[in-house]
Amino acid sequence: MIRYLAIRNLAVIESVAVDFEQSFNVLTGETGAGKSILVEAVGLLLGGRATHDLIRTGEDVASVEALFETPEGDELIVRREITSQGRSRAFINGALATASALKDLSNRLVELHGQHEHQQLLDASQHLALLDTWAGLEASRSRVAAAFASVGGFRDQLDRLRMDDRERAARLDLVEFQFGELQKASLQAGEDETLASDRQLLRSADTIHRLCNEGYAELYDTESAALGALGRVWKRVGELAAIDSRFAPYLDARDGIKAQLEDLAITLRDFADGIDASPARLQQVEDRLALIERLKRKHGGTLEEAIARRDRLAVEHAALTGGQSTVAEIEHQLAGAGRLFLNEARALSAERHRAADRFAKSIETELADLAMAQTRFEVRLTRDEAEGKWSDAGIDSGEFFLSPNVGEELRPLARIVSGGELSRVMLALKTLGAKDGMQGKTLIFDEVDAGIGGRVASVVGDKLAALGQRFQVLCITHLPQIAARGGTHFLIEKRVRGSRTVTSVTRLTDEDRVTEVARMMGGSAAGMKALESARELLGASQAKGEVTAKAKGESPRRAKAKPK
Repeated sequence: MIRYLAIRNLAVIESVAVDFEQSFNVLTGETGAGKSILVEAVGLLLGGRATHDLIRTGEDVASVEALFETPEGDELIVRREITSQGRSRAFINGALATASALKDLSNRLVELHGQHEHQQLLDASQHLALLDTWAGLEASRSRVAAAFASVGGFRDQLDRLRMDDRERAARLDLVEFQFGELQKASLQAGEDETLASDRQLLRSADTIHRLCNEGYAELYDTESAALGALGRVWKRVGELAAIDSRFAPYLDARDGIKAQLEDLAITLRDFADGIDASPARLQQVEDRLALIERLKRKHGGTLEEAIARRDRLAVEHAALTGGQSTVAEIEHQLAGAGRLFLNEARALSAERHRAADRFAKSIETELADLAMAQTRFEVRLTRDEAEGKWSDAGIDSGEFFLSPNVGEELRPLARIVSGGELSRVMLALKTLGAKDGMQGKTLIFDEVDAGIGGRVASVVGDKLAALGQRFQVLCITHLPQIAARGGTHFLIEKRVRGSRTVTSVTRLTDEDRVTEVARMMGGSAAGMKALESARELLGASQAKGEVTAKAKGESPRRAKAKPK
């Protein structure tokens, strides 16, 4: 979960720092105030694409930093910097981190749900993945995808083996050049990160030498060295222990403390001596990093992809130079890979068909809670084992069908839902996806209230508040009914200061919440009537929170809304 978020020089934000609670946090403000920039900032921390146009006008560097608390109770400090040259650097607990490391972190700590996901929901090709995730079929799907990739690899090899002589020669020239280049480089997994760390060390060699030598001298190598002084201290402590036993435990710890300090002194001496700080060594590291970066750009973008490319080229080179005698062998391997794929795909298909009805019933239950009680939902799966229909998802295609009104036939989701219905279907999916095993995760909803209002908004607010009892929830909203259900309320405002536009984030007090909810209900000119209505809405939301807390056996203080 996100404990603390700090943003500097990102878009219209000059400097913002926010402490979030482990509850339902709502963020409100006028359109264009910068609410979605906070979501974009979190996205950057989780490996999102960074471009120089995100930097505030006139600044050289933008940064986002957050303190995460993991489900295991550990703390992680994640930082992302973007320069005006378009470069980006990331750090996890002070150490340089790759974009892939940030994405791995995001899968464990945060689920970000924005309006773009609504459009994904209208894409039937995404529906199988949603079903698989709900049913816990990720491992089965990964095995199917791996088997499909194997089939594709053997097909490619076979196609190349069947080339005519001219095509084969041209392809072999290209493969030999690319494979030779990668093989000569002798790339090793993780080498780029290690070299980047070495470069930082070498660039700081003079400072490291100075600090290590000074530390060693203070411990061991001067007249006033700490180890010598401690020897005199222990002599006096020994005399005291002979008089009063209360000093005996300190005397017992003497050898351990001495050993630790001696070990530190040796480490300081050896560490400084072990750094080859010559310009030649630094240039060697710089040259190697430059080579690796060039090969990464040329062969996939990451070191892992470049290494995988080298391995694939090795297989292809062997096939191309092996001649036509290998065609039968590759055909045999392709047939075996096809049988493996079908076995895995059939097993996945059977699991999907068993899960589809349960998934549909669960969605209908969630939608009933969201004021769509008469809705019928169905997952329609089509299975086709024809080789031309195979995919990395298996042998199934699937699509969600919906009937929101009694008497209407089920139709594809993309053809039936209004904006409000789509928002509720998405919220139902995300609620189902919020499993108990996700404790410690942060769920971020960017304007999940699109297209809804009135009584439905209150129901959506209740649902989000219920999620806030189990997870940390951050929600950007324009609706007072949802804002009133928040446990913690932040106001995002944009104003002109001097000749620049700045955005601020303020945690609202009880009375300030009343004012903000009144603005959301009646606009900037909200009067006494709107303020009274806001107090009533917040009071009703507080009562709901207390009832929910008692029903779950929790402390009312945990669920209590701030305003009275």
